[in-house]
Amino acid sequence: MKEKIFTEDAPEPLGPYSQAIKISDFDDLIFISGQVPIDPETGKLVDGDIKKATRQTLENVESIAIESGAAIDDIVKVQIYLKDLDDFDKMNEVYEEYFQESKPARAAVEVSKIG
Repeated sequence: MKEKIFTEDAPEPLGPYSQAIKISDFDDLIFISGQVPIDPETGKLVDGDIKKATRQTLENVESIAIESGAAIDDIVKVQIYLKDLDDFDKMNEVYEEYFQESKPARAAVEVSKIG
């Protein structure tokens, strides 16, 4: 069974997709769509450095996980897309605040052509 997940504590999708989908037939697997640093209260991108952007993005992910009945510690795979790989260390500082004990598998790549 497939269930659409939506919370007002994360930004509304910017296109024809869901914030997340929960599949109950397979021990409640949850697939969270990619998130960006949009403040759900204002609907605007967070201004500032990569640390603020990372924190807002992970807050959005955490809100969606909670709405689906999970926690951020339940996440098993993360994909990170950075405009500039020079931001990697600063992003990692904030990332480690959210994933302390059970660190998910992860990929981080530079996508400099995304505006």
